[in-house]
Amino acid sequence: MRLGFALGAICMALLPTAHLGAADFPIIADVPVPPPQEERGIWGAIAYSETDEKHGFFWGADKRQEAMDIALEHCENADGKGCAVVEVFRNHRHWDDDDNTGFPYHHCGALAIGEEKASRVTPWSAKSAPTRDEAEDMAIQACEASGAQCKVREWVCT
Repeated sequence: MRLGFALGAICMALLPTAHLGAADFPIIADVPVPPPQEERGIWGAIAYSETDEKHGFFWGADKRQEAMDIALEHCENADGKGCAVVEVFRNHRHWDDDDNTGFPYHHCGALAIGEEKASRVTPWSAKSAPTRDEAEDMAIQACEASGAQCKVREWVCT
């Protein structure tokens, strides 16, 4: 019995927290949070600069952030001064490929821009949908809600 007690005392002495009392339990480091579930698909994005009507698109990315970064870069390379990502969409590799993230599979995106300025800013809209026709119709309808006549400037499908 004394041997077991002695071994226990030696082990406690070797631990860095052995000096702590019962009320002084060591603080456990933050448990790492698992990364968010991977959103599968083939990603596309639209970037637009409202101040100078420049835009950039990208499609075919494996990651959402990659599509956004490259669309933004294309907009800035077109001399867009206030570029921002305005629409992100994705296609799926297989029809039954649901990753349960709640992010819809919209295969196509469209950017519609007004033909005339309603004020200091030209009306515009970017929308995505399962088909090109749906994306274009939605973008035009949203843009024309301002009262302007709008046309699709660009469309892309993944």
